[in-house]
Amino acid sequence: MIIGRGRERAEISGMVESTAGRVLVVRGAAGVGKSALLEEATELAVRDGHLVSRITGVEAESELPYSGLHQLLYQLLPLSDDSRTVLDAVTGQRADDPPSLMTLGIAVLELLSDIATRRPLLVILDDGQWLDDSSADVFGFVGRRIGGISVKLLVAVRDDVVSRFDMAVLPEISVGPLTDEDAVRLLDQHHPALDERARRWVLDQALGNPLALLELPSQAGDAGLPRRLHHLYGSRIAALSDAARVELLVGALDGVGTRPGDGGPKPRHRMRNVDEAVAYGLLDVEPVTGYVTFRHPLVRSSVVQMATPEQCRAAHRALADVHRDDLERRATHLAAAYVAPDEEAARALEAAANSAIRRGGAIAAVGWLTRAAELSEDAVERARRLSYATFLSGYSARLGGEPPAVHLISGPDAAVNAIHQAFFEDGDVRSAYRQLMAAIEGRDGEPTETLARMQALLLAVTQYAADPALWNEAHETLASLGDLVTEQTQIYSNTWSDVVLHGRGWDGPLERAAANLRDREPWDVTRLAIAAYHLDIVSQYRPHLERVVDRELETGTVFSGMLMLTVIMLDQMGSGDWDAAVRTGERALALEIEHGRHLLAHQTRAYLAQLAALRGQVARALELRAEVEAWARPRGIGLLTDLADSVAVTVSLSAGDYEAAYCHAVDITSPGTFRTYCAPASRTLLDLIEAALNTGRTEQARRHALAARDAGFADISPRLALTCYGALAMTAESEREAAEMFARATTHPAAARFPFETARIQLAHGIRLRRARERTAARPLLARAAETLERLGATAWAERACTELRIVGATPQVSASYMPLTWQERRIADLAASGLTNKEIGVRLRLSPRTVSSHLYRVFPKLGVTTRAALRDAMNRPDRVAASND
Repeated sequence: MIIGRGRERAEISGMVESTAGRVLVVRGAAGVGKSALLEEATELAVRDGHLVSRITGVEAESELPYSGLHQLLYQLLPLSDDSRTVLDAVTGQRADDPPSLMTLGIAVLELLSDIATRRPLLVILDDGQWLDDSSADVFGFVGRRIGGISVKLLVAVRDDVVSRFDMAVLPEISVGPLTDEDAVRLLDQHHPALDERARRWVLDQALGNPLALLELPSQAGDAGLPRRLHHLYGSRIAALSDAARVELLVGALDGVGTRPGDGGPKPRHRMRNVDEAVAYGLLDVEPVTGYVTFRHPLVRSSVVQMATPEQCRAAHRALADVHRDDLERRATHLAAAYVAPDEEAARALEAAANSAIRRGGAIAAVGWLTRAAELSEDAVERARRLSYATFLSGYSARLGGEPPAVHLISGPDAAVNAIHQAFFEDGDVRSAYRQLMAAIEGRDGEPTETLARMQALLLAVTQYAADPALWNEAHETLASLGDLVTEQTQIYSNTWSDVVLHGRGWDGPLERAAANLRDREPWDVTRLAIAAYHLDIVSQYRPHLERVVDRELETGTVFSGMLMLTVIMLDQMGSGDWDAAVRTGERALALEIEHGRHLLAHQTRAYLAQLAALRGQVARALELRAEVEAWARPRGIGLLTDLADSVAVTVSLSAGDYEAAYCHAVDITSPGTFRTYCAPASRTLLDLIEAALNTGRTEQARRHALAARDAGFADISPRLALTCYGALAMTAESEREAAEMFARATTHPAAARFPFETARIQLAHGIRLRRARERTAARPLLARAAETLERLGATAWAERACTELRIVGATPQVSASYMPLTWQERRIADLAASGLTNKEIGVRLRLSPRTVSSHLYRVFPKLGVTTRAALRDAMNRPDRVAASND
């Protein structure tokens, strides 16, 4: 019978008896009675017809991902086959990527909901502070969404141990010491024969802790409470036979005896011949199952503390044999089983680390690799494993935390990590490039893996530099290495540099690599995905990235996780899912700022600026562009400054300022050429041509389209093929060629994957048909373009399409409004409406006749007119000539 605790018991009983889903975290010190409250909740739930699933956090398994969640699934999955596809990756029934936190949390919610439709369910989690982080995050996710189903979640945690439940934002109740009156009642009930002096000493020392009140009467002394209790249990443990102590030690180190029905597909050691321990009050026996459980976590820790180091190592060796078929659990015990080097243990630890890395457990893998290095018999293997751990630590960190520590003072991988860290924090391109070139040229028998890491980082730095001289030198250096350059490194070298010069033919290797991403390290996945983005086939990588990005950000390589978000954002931009792209970009930006990766943060700002420009959010786009420019240009980060120039082009096009758009576009690349090692040079093909055509520069536009054709755009990537055909259609010198190239563009397999480019090509061809007085043919093209551009949120282009539809006598089916005239456009339109020629207007306003013509070219579609004769009437309609505030 529980004495006292009226408030806590009422809270818990109300939760159990509620018909709605409820969650409660019970927090308190060791021995304060949390487990007794959970027992009472279990009894109450069983009486009310609940199914009860009880789970216990195990300190020995706190580094094993999903070990706690596995306890729940092992108990409940036989009751339901739903969600098994997702959950099998956790239970080990399917060798596949563990799903993201959200996907897994939803699957667990569906499982619990399905069970609760047949019978109310209470899930009890004791010792939650020892639950592995992955499982704790899932339970936190479930707890925050449990209100809609008839499931209760009751969690007990110690308040002196940091746990994931501290940040789970779940309802809590704190269990403190008993009142003086209740403490006296509990002591007198269990120890009525205690003399007054001993009784007062126990009350003074216990300070209301129920466990102390029960145990201290047989103990005297003045040590602190935890030490007293450990000493109390220690005296009982010391009285056991050697065989019984060994059984308790093996069980304590394996987390045995923490819950009834322990076992399953991955069984633990089962303690036997422990009647002595039961008699001494160290273990309890479950009356139904006959399984033994430690009476209290302090018993388990006392068993371990009293064992000698050699006894602990022997127990760990025995447990490594018990778990020989469980790679990661075996590694946990091997790590603690040896003092002297042992190559077999080192190999097992490295294998477990590699497994953990592929399952999003890079933080745990750093510790296993470091321990594998310590146990290596060969000096070369020791250095290699420690280097690997060092490299991995540079990519890994918990959200809001520091990278895992690795004790390596110097070495090639430590140098690579330092360069990596400094570069992505400060963006010092030149310094990072010089250091990496010196490291590669001065290599002295470094492992192949270390050299490959140097090469990959060199290529990443050179990619950001976007400097032809550096790229040529990097290519020469790699060529001099011969067979030391892998095919993967060649993929990076050719696709990250200049796809027009070097990208042709690499789509095949990238597509083959996409078939087995599950077996690759996360940093290789992100590098390949970036290469796939440059060749416009990243959509094949995106499903895998979306599955694994959350786990990498939580317990894996957080740097890779941030890059994965960037690649996902880019694919969302290309596929026209711009709302999702903004959300992904903002999430990536917050993480990059949190982790001090300022280079990545400014790159993300550039992409967000491009999205804002596409959607007509000019002020937002220019604000972000200014931040990128101010940070990147002084550092010579060519990729970012080129992206900033590309934003300026899009802003000008969106605002209808084609002259400015053309000036910005030729800053990126000149008409008829594609500036080498400049990523936006080929991607702004349609931008330059649209700006040139709208400013009367038809010759330059045609030259640029032909240059794309001659450069073989159609054979490099799907998007380049689409835009190349579109550019040729937009600049065609005959209607026959225009129709042929337009058909090639719109029937290309990539047309559906890149809706913005396709809609722009449809709009341009519709305008061409309208000017050729083929209005009937123009209408469906303009309607499709208007619908797509409206759906995307490309407001400026959508408004132009709507204007063109009105000109051909069709009613737009979208919500785009008329585009306002700028102040300068209105001045020119007023003068043109009064009958002045372009030359006369230019003299009056000090503009060239070409500039006047460009402005009128923009004014006519905005007003829905095609001739100067109609301009005067249009200028007298105030609803159409509202001036822009920009």
